[in-house]
Amino acid sequence: MASGLTVLAHRGLWTEPSEKNSLEAIERAFAAGFGVETDVRDHDGRLVLSHDMPTGDRFILFERVLELFAKHGCPGALAINIKADGLHVPLKREITKHDLKRTFVFDMSVPDARGYLSHGMTVFTRQSEIEWEPAFYSAASGVWLDCFERDWITATTVRGHRRAGKQVALVSPELHGRDPYPAWDRWREIVGAEELMLCTDLPYQAMAAIASNEAASCL
Repeated sequence: MASGLTVLAHRGLWTEPSEKNSLEAIERAFAAGFGVETDVRDHDGRLVLSHDMPTGDRFILFERVLELFAKHGCPGALAINIKADGLHVPLKREITKHDLKRTFVFDMSVPDARGYLSHGMTVFTRQSEIEWEPAFYSAASGVWLDCFERDWITATTVRGHRRAGKQVALVSPELHGRDPYPAWDRWREIVGAEELMLCTDLPYQAMAAIASNEAASCL
């Protein structure tokens, strides 16, 4: 398997915080060849794009994200962060309607994960310094490796998951308010040997810092 890195632009490709999770930022990321990590929850019986609880009639239907992903040829991957329980049936229906293959869901509650797995959806479990034992590990397709308070992720951790047949997505430290460059330096070796994903607020900087020429050419 060729080595490479799939970059997931966290809530789209944005320059101002107000642009996060906007359709403009998400389409900008897809157009640049990046994957995207974004959020879905329900509002008044519909799936909406939102990290926090939406109010009133100002919301974006999540279907628009799926349409943009399909429009741009499904670059990288679409990581769907589940922000409410009980969304697996309507979400699978929308993904199937658009015939999207490179999507996965993660971060749902442990009981809620059973619905996604039973409906045959691609689910990533999570491991962090708080959650050493990932839930539903044998059934999950991949592992979302998070580092909330310290940069604990090592090559040994990643390779263990890869040997177990799991896809791996690394969460870059700047998402939790820390300098990402020390972690990027350590991860450069791993990226050179494994197929990995990286969720980051700084897609271009991350690519320049840790991606091989081969990985960059794949985007």
